Amino acid sequence: MREDGIVVRGAKAHQTGAVNSHEHLIMPTLAMREDDADYAVSFAIESDAPGILMIYGRQSCDTRKMEEGADIDLGNSSFGGHEALVIFDDVFIPNERVFMCREYKYAGVMVERFAGYHRQSYGGCKVGVGDVLIGAAALAADYNGVPKASHIKDKLIEMIHLNETLYACGIACSAEGKPTKSGNYLIDLLLANVCKQNITRFPYEIARLAEDIAGGLMVTMPAEQDLRDEKLGPLVRKYLQGATGTNVENRMRVLRLIENITLGTAAVGYRTESMHGAGSPQAQRIMIQRQGDIEGKKQLAREIAKVDVSLDQKPAGK
Repeated sequence: MREDGIVVRGAKAHQTGAVNSHEHLIMPTLAMREDDADYAVSFAIESDAPGILMIYGRQSCDTRKMEEGADIDLGNSSFGGHEALVIFDDVFIPNERVFMCREYKYAGVMVERFAGYHRQSYGGCKVGVGDVLIGAAALAADYNGVPKASHIKDKLIEMIHLNETLYACGIACSAEGKPTKSGNYLIDLLLANVCKQNITRFPYEIARLAEDIAGGLMVTMPAEQDLRDEKLGPLVRKYLQGATGTNVENRMRVLRLIENITLGTAAVGYRTESMHGAGSPQAQRIMIQRQGDIEGKKQLAREIAKVDVSLDQKPAGK
């Protein structure tokens, strides 16, 4: 610590969108004790401040982006994401940008509230990706020539049902929010954690159904270079022809998009991030236990069942 600010040394992992962000908002990620006071810091800092180093995260299939003339094989050429390990090598933070410094007693509350908002947001962001995946799966069914098959319709219906359930949780925890003493609104923490707990599960099923509809060609398909090759191209177009009248290149584009979302460079933002983003699944379950008012529910059950607790005997040794 200095009179004019603090000096920070350490790292923040899993920083989504770090490289293309103008600033970083840093805060604790767990409750702390007095021994942890030096780490109980929260501050804002410019991304290009002296001493900040970002190490770009690597993902599956990301070398395709460097292939000459790559377009179809990118799967998603216009939108994408990234993660970074952000290193703080003795970075100076002026006092006016420091929000917490050694107030370790408040770290737990800060984490719970920030995580609640973050878990609420998954009811929107992952649902948006889900909409794209549902649309891509429906297109794949068209190109595969089976859009009217009853089992395909059932799978698409189930994908929509799961996705809209996630959306409903996001809306619910927002609508049930209450104002704090400061006047800021705090989302319903129980429903926010229920929202994120569902997101650790439903996107995996949505992705599984999309892969089922797409078929094995999604991962065994030749490369774009083969499609463009003078000798191989005609063979690729002949043997990858889908429904009559459809374009092979369009079919390949849709399959690559599904691969990108379920297995490729966007998967970190759909599957794995759905599991571990905004804290581990167990952290959400702990919050659900805390916010779930089990004792209140037990009392309600006692009243309905007309339980006379005075008749109960405590277990021996209690």
